[in-house]
Amino acid sequence: MARDSQAALVALNRFGLGARGGASGDILNAASDPRGFVKQELARPNGVLLEVPGLQSTPALGKAVFDYQFEIQQARDAAAKSAAPAPAIEGQPPADAKAQRRNLSLNSIAMDMAPREPSREAPAKLPENPDAAMASAEAMRANAPKPPPAPLNVIQKTFRAEALARLQRAVIADCGFTERLVVFWSNHFCISANKGGPARMWAGSFEREAIRPHVLGRFGDMLKAVEQHPAMLFFLDNQQSLGPDSRAGRNRNRGLNENLAREILELHTLGVGGGYSQADVTSLANIITGWTYAGRLGQLGPPASFVFNANAHQPGAQRVMGKIYDASDVMQGEAVLADLAGHPATAKFIAGKFVQHFVADDPPPALVARLADVFTRTDGDLKALATALVDSDDAWKAPPSKMRSPYEFLVAAGRLLAQIPNNPGLYLTALNALGQPLWAPAGPNGFPDTNAAWAAPEGIKLRLDISAQIAARLADGVDPRDLLELVAADAASSETRRTIERAESRQQALALLLMSPEFQRR
Repeated sequence: MARDSQAALVALNRFGLGARGGASGDILNAASDPRGFVKQELARPNGVLLEVPGLQSTPALGKAVFDYQFEIQQARDAAAKSAAPAPAIEGQPPADAKAQRRNLSLNSIAMDMAPREPSREAPAKLPENPDAAMASAEAMRANAPKPPPAPLNVIQKTFRAEALARLQRAVIADCGFTERLVVFWSNHFCISANKGGPARMWAGSFEREAIRPHVLGRFGDMLKAVEQHPAMLFFLDNQQSLGPDSRAGRNRNRGLNENLAREILELHTLGVGGGYSQADVTSLANIITGWTYAGRLGQLGPPASFVFNANAHQPGAQRVMGKIYDASDVMQGEAVLADLAGHPATAKFIAGKFVQHFVADDPPPALVARLADVFTRTDGDLKALATALVDSDDAWKAPPSKMRSPYEFLVAAGRLLAQIPNNPGLYLTALNALGQPLWAPAGPNGFPDTNAAWAAPEGIKLRLDISAQIAARLADGVDPRDLLELVAADAASSETRRTIERAESRQQALALLLMSPEFQRR
């Protein structure tokens, strides 16, 4: 059983999101057929999709965010117009002071709860007994009813709903292998919710629409879906890019933006050292001018839908990676993406990142070469790529040297303790503290995928603090010794067993279990 338990630990942690608590039997099922346990999710391609009532499409969300921003702008303009002094109304602050306190939130505009100011018509009289007056005022404030919290704005409500749906899926998944694949590809083709309102509004729908449908499909299809999604176009500013010789480019003081083109070559396909030049970046940037999304008024199409704006497109043929692309419309860019998806450098780059994520910071060259060959032979079949990884002996023999990312750690804790999330705020706050805010990496290269990023002393201390907080809330209802059997069974080390047995309390034992190598390493 020891050997099977060790393989089960690899199946659950390296490929999945950890064993679930309760009566799931994950460790036993994984021990009986480790590879089959991991691959069973690959046989359910529709299981990768996330269709939850209430989650809307990007165009529907686009209309909401555009309308929201339009109302904010109207309120801002109205506040600016009302900045001139107006006749004072008894019991109300002057209009100019009120305008100064306004911010860009519709909620604060709707509920101006700023403290009242004394009338400016006459100076306020000082009380005869200041101490008594102050005490009386403090008592009144203490007994006064608290104002209701301002409701979440439409952007934050949407973000939290999308986050909750993703977290719930991750916590209840059987093995979690396909959810790990979603996380990998979402980080590979990352956007940042911190870019602005539309990015935060679309972060979840981007993953649902451009990533999930293709996780077990073809890389080329995912690449096209990603680069034409409004979230990516907004994140990398392609909606601002105008061909220098296009009709719009000649009429406006704005030109070419190379952000998206550069990241397509450097981060999404070929990789650094993949053989492209600055000239290729510029040519690709010219080719994808006109790739944008419809705005609030919907003049080019439904708001927040992908559209090709011929007036912004740079006319003429372009050369990318030695090949001439003649088409004069959206097909010119789509042809380049198709060729990049099938390029040998792309196969090698993707295979290397894939192995680094699942197996080791220094990917075994033979395994990388094997996966690159599978990628090439199958025309970028990502299900075949995932299957080849699980079928490889190298992927099972490598020691558990990688640290779980903060997201993986928190989800694994929720799974083990059978806590299906009902409040995304707990997870979002912890992810922010641990340095992996959901859908918000610091740059277009995504979150790092190495131990150096997550195993630093400060990060470990924060994990211990969070483990202690989890234990303080939930330890009374569990036995950490039983949970250890669910986590690792016979594969648990004698040192971990002794540490948990000698803990001074259940709370301490649970925190130590969550920090154990069997739980933190994969």
